[in-house]
Amino acid sequence: MFGIPDLDFGEAVAAHVEPDPGATLADDDVRAHVARRLARYKVPKVVVFEDVPREDTGKLFKRRLKTHYWEPHTSEVPTGHA
Repeated sequence: MFGIPDLDFGEAVAAHVEPDPGATLADDDVRAHVARRLARYKVPKVVVFEDVPREDTGKLFKRRLKTHYWEPHTSEVPTGHA
């Protein structure tokens, strides 16, 4: 999970999820899971399901996840999932 631009609050929460092969998940499943454990404002507004970019060492490449949302021409938080 990471911050993305939001017109109303400055930042919103996004979740980038890499499900196990064969697993089926929906945006609402992820949001419900997070909502049971964290405060409402921490529930992701955007949920993306795809492979997580990793560095050569295997660490998450968080900067690549955020770049799409923080590019200068991006001014709105997308709706739904990718």
